Amino acid sequence: MIPLRDVIPSRTTPYVTVALIALNAFVFVYQFMLGDAVERFVFSFGLIPAEFSWVTVFTSMFLHGGFLHFGGNMLYLWIFGDNVEDRMGHGRFLAFYLLCGVAAALAQTVSAPDSTLPMVGASGAIAGVMGAYFVLYPHSRIVTLLPIFFFIQIVEIPAVFFLGFWFILQLLSGVGSIAAATAGEPAGGIAFWAHAAGFVAGLTGVLLFRRPERQRVEWWNDQQLN
Repeated sequence: MIPLRDVIPSRTTPYVTVALIALNAFVFVYQFMLGDAVERFVFSFGLIPAEFSWVTVFTSMFLHGGFLHFGGNMLYLWIFGDNVEDRMGHGRFLAFYLLCGVAAALAQTVSAPDSTLPMVGASGAIAGVMGAYFVLYPHSRIVTLLPIFFFIQIVEIPAVFFLGFWFILQLLSGVGSIAAATAGEPAGGIAFWAHAAGFVAGLTGVLLFRRPERQRVEWWNDQQLN
């Protein structure tokens, strides 16, 4: 399933969401320009659980492993971020985003503390944004591209189903990664536990960061008049 957009327009300009996408894009282009030196760059600024550093907890959120990784993350951030920023305000949204990324990084570190592979990507922080969207907009729908064999359908899927399915998939994949590690297979690949932890952090953290007055229609009307 490939999300294209949601059905709820943003009522304020999502400055932080746009800035985060721009910063991620800048770093991704810089990585591309490094050529053969990119591996050293990733090992320097990616989060390596076995060599845990608070600095790399934050820098790793802005690195990506390839175009699909970067493009997918930015698509999800654009679809869900503007509405969550709407309800939190710019400053609160930025703090919320970073804290969800920290929760995701810590969860992945705990799940594989001896790993020497760098963890990179904004997926954990964006998963937190998705968790917040799940709470704030349960009646929304996600316009989704759905390939069915040789046919492509564009359908509207309730946000709770889309996001709930995504979260369950991360949990099942995380359990599978533990089973693989127990069987002696090498760890690596997608950090499913980071995704799941980021989502849970978003589900709970949104209750502290949302601004209730922004839910009222009167508040938005006042803003338009001003």
